[in-house]
Amino acid sequence: MQSININEYKYDLPQERIALYPLEQRDHSKLLVYRQANISHQHFYELSQFLPEGATLFFNDTKVIPARLLFQKETGATIELFLLNPLQPSPLVAVSMEARGSSQWHVAIGNAKRWTDGQPLTLHLGEGKLTAKLVDKEKGIVNFSWTPESLSFAEVVSLAGATPLPPYLKREVEASDRERYQTIYSKKEGAVAAPTAGLHFTDRVFEDLTKKNIQTDFLTLHVSAGTFQPVKVENAMDHPMHAEQMVVSKSNLQNLINCQGMIVAVGTTSLRTLESLYWYGVKLEYNQHADFIIEQNEPYQNQSKLSFKAAVQNVLAKLDRDQSVQLIGETSIYIVPGYEIKSCDAIITNFHQPGSTLMLLVAAFVGPDWKKIYDQALNNGYRFLSYGDSSLLFRK
Repeated sequence: MQSININEYKYDLPQERIALYPLEQRDHSKLLVYRQANISHQHFYELSQFLPEGATLFFNDTKVIPARLLFQKETGATIELFLLNPLQPSPLVAVSMEARGSSQWHVAIGNAKRWTDGQPLTLHLGEGKLTAKLVDKEKGIVNFSWTPESLSFAEVVSLAGATPLPPYLKREVEASDRERYQTIYSKKEGAVAAPTAGLHFTDRVFEDLTKKNIQTDFLTLHVSAGTFQPVKVENAMDHPMHAEQMVVSKSNLQNLINCQGMIVAVGTTSLRTLESLYWYGVKLEYNQHADFIIEQNEPYQNQSKLSFKAAVQNVLAKLDRDQSVQLIGETSIYIVPGYEIKSCDAIITNFHQPGSTLMLLVAAFVGPDWKKIYDQALNNGYRFLSYGDSSLLFRK
């Protein structure tokens, strides 16, 4: 397996270039367009002008949940429980978000030393309450129960939780973040980080896409906190990639197969979902009963020549055999320089942290020109990271 020096994918990002807040108007962010080694500087509301007619954009419609639950002890100490992934009644996010009365989650515990075993924590929800009990502190397993039991867990966290802003923003959550750290098309609750490439889209941008006969489609990847996990090892290939849950519909697969024009991924999460679909189709080529689980190094252990549409056709055939209309899976796919993109021709994405897995993905997509792209962004006043500006990158 190849070795990748993470230091080669770092750049100097001054603190003042990190956008602490979004622009007042979503689609007024800057848009860097990179195509055939050329770069131009635009605004996001002009996006449709740079996409060909007949293209299809694939969006991630996950919805950020208020995943930070702050419990105040009688002593005054605050214990933060950050929701990571559900365990019961189901590991499927969609199922556990609809749970009534009780649920078990894997969480990150802030100030854990102040929480003793057997000591319940309570948050009041108007006339009801949310109670947390430790199951395993070391593993971060917590049981939640609440009243009234008629509330779903999604409704409970909406009442009790705080928006999980990225740690690098280094500021307190404000009321406006609940709306602005969310795409306007978010639908399926379960993410603890926003698919930030989509934050720039407005009704006006969607209308312009429609006028140009550019199609849109929505699949789901529930973004996990692992997206912010830094690469701490010098050889990036030794980094343990986080797993995230995906939901893909039959109509998504049919649209991918029928698409005659360019396929554009809106964000790194959409790209990871599309690439995961490809590798699942490869697995199904050899094993019709394979589970929809993509491990981080799977693409590097298989030199498949299967076309993207043929792979997606295999996935559609699996749904037909199972008489199902959707597919739920898990991916840890790790896209790094040297990886060959199978699914799409362009990506819309923000500007990412130096030396991050997202930076590696961008470098895989555009090649060594990532340095030129980021230098141009830095030299032209672009705002960086989650609340920052955007780019439209055509594949190398």
